[in-house]
Amino acid sequence: MDEKQIEFFRDVLNNSLDKLLNQADMVVSELVSQSGQEIEYLDRASAYADQSLKLKIRSRESRLIKKLKQALERIEYGEYGFCEECGEEISIKRLEARPVTTKCIDCKENEEQIEVSTEDSSDNFL
Repeated sequence: MDEKQIEFFRDVLNNSLDKLLNQADMVVSELVSQSGQEIEYLDRASAYADQSLKLKIRSRESRLIKKLKQALERIEYGEYGFCEECGEEISIKRLEARPVTTKCIDCKENEEQIEVSTEDSSDNFL
């Protein structure tokens, strides 16, 4: 991967990280402001369900933030774009689709096949 491509992915990762961090700030502010408001009895269940959903989304976003930061570290150390399993270069198309990926498509498919076969064999015990 050349320097221009590295810079492209650095920008993509930084933009995604900034967007998620800004959204996180807004969600936290919103949750804090809602918790201080008087909520009518009938609306309370709905408000709790909304908060629960927002917290689940926030949890997923926090995992993505961690992956984005790790990808930016890999860029800094010159390891970005290389499969952590086989060491081969990850295709540009795969990185464009999933910039935080750490595995080439072949290694990821092998991992998923192992997971499926493990799940299938554990289903036999149920």
